[in-house]
This record gives sequence, structure tokens and C-alpha cells, in this order.
Amino acid sequence: MRRETYKDFDATELLCPNCKKAVPVRKRLLLILSEGEKYDYTCVYCGTSVGDKIVRQKDNLNIIK
Repeated sequence: MRRETYKDFDATELLCPNCKKAVPVRKRLLLILSEGEKYDYTCVYCGTSVGDKIVRQKDNLNIIK
């Protein structure tokens, strides 16, 4: 049986295509989806979107429609 060694990673720096270098990023909640929450990473210098991430829900949460 494998034990989970980590829960979740957050990016602190990513490559910005506009600045042409690795830059610090801001993480912000973009969407709440049925399968989890989608976050967007943006460059702190120019505001370009440099990536995204979906954090999947592990609980059996019910979404009220």
C-alpha cells in the first residue's frame, strides 16, 4: 500500500512568454467546476496568463443546482 507523500503543489515561478524568463506568479481562482476548482497563474510583472491548474475534489461533495 502506497502512502501519499504530498497533498498539493503550487507554482511560485513559471516561464512567461511575454517577459521571456521565469517570473513569480499570482494564483487566482478562475472557475468552480463540478470536478474541482480551476486556478489561473499570471505573471506579476505583465499580467500574462502563464498556466492553469485544476484542484480535484477528493470528498463526495454535492453541488446544488
